[in-house]
Amino acid sequence: MKMPENISNLVHHGRETYAVYYGDRFVLKRPLPNSTAEKRDAWLAKQHKTKDAIDAIRAKKNPLYNVPAMEYIHDAEYQILEERAPGEPLTADLYSKLSARQKFEIVNSIASFLVDMNELKPIGAVQKNNIMNELKFSRLDKFIENKMHLWFTREEIYQMANIRDKIGKFEYETRLAWSHADISAKNVIYDAATSRLSFIDFAEADYKFIYRDIFAPLQIELNIYKNIYDVYYKMHNQELYYMPGAKTDAFREIMKHRIMVVFLRRFIKASDDLRVTPANKKSADNNLEKLSFMRQQMQNIHNLEQQLSR
Repeated sequence: MKMPENISNLVHHGRETYAVYYGDRFVLKRPLPNSTAEKRDAWLAKQHKTKDAIDAIRAKKNPLYNVPAMEYIHDAEYQILEERAPGEPLTADLYSKLSARQKFEIVNSIASFLVDMNELKPIGAVQKNNIMNELKFSRLDKFIENKMHLWFTREEIYQMANIRDKIGKFEYETRLAWSHADISAKNVIYDAATSRLSFIDFAEADYKFIYRDIFAPLQIELNIYKNIYDVYYKMHNQELYYMPGAKTDAFREIMKHRIMVVFLRRFIKASDDLRVTPANKKSADNNLEKLSFMRQQMQNIHNLEQQLSR
């Protein structure tokens, strides 16, 4: 394939990759120049896995959404060529400026994409999922017990200990289904010119518990998770897997704890970055920023529980 001549500057694209943009249509990616041979081979294997996932979902040819093609993988050169998704990341700020019709189309597009992904491969058997297993639960537990008192009040520690205990005990029946596993604003691109969504970055695609993508960070940020579930519930093949109705107590509990997992992941990640003895002002300021962020996640969980207890 002949490459266009208008090539932009080399840029980083994630932790393992750099990219060269070929105009508006394509992007060429390679592993970082300082990668070891082992890392390059692992990178290449991930690209083949990603291409398989992309080709499978593109084969659905669903007009409600777009999945840019991975045009080729050049093994010897450790490089891939991908189509670029038109538009910009679907952030909460962008979404807030859209019309009611555009928002309706976005909900339908996301729900349709999730159903297609989940039904691409055989659905797993019913099993119990203890939701704590999806978190770095031991880190959360150790932080609450050993370090949280350094920055938080007794009441805040009690609140988090209560949340930890609820998460630790909660389990529900679900199934494994083929999933994108990284639905976030950076991986869902909205093109205002066509009112169409593109889904990108299938590197994490794998079997995950079925509600993970439905209650993903994007849907929570946009506050459309209930709308997504309503449409998903109507679209999915009832003969393949049962899902409770949106008005049932079982669904409310699953929804609440799935959303809590998103907030707790953020809380745990921020707690890992706290420094007991900051080395300089920058480190001290970073602590303050992380603490503010962690308190916001705690407030999010409190608000969620208040909302769903009505």
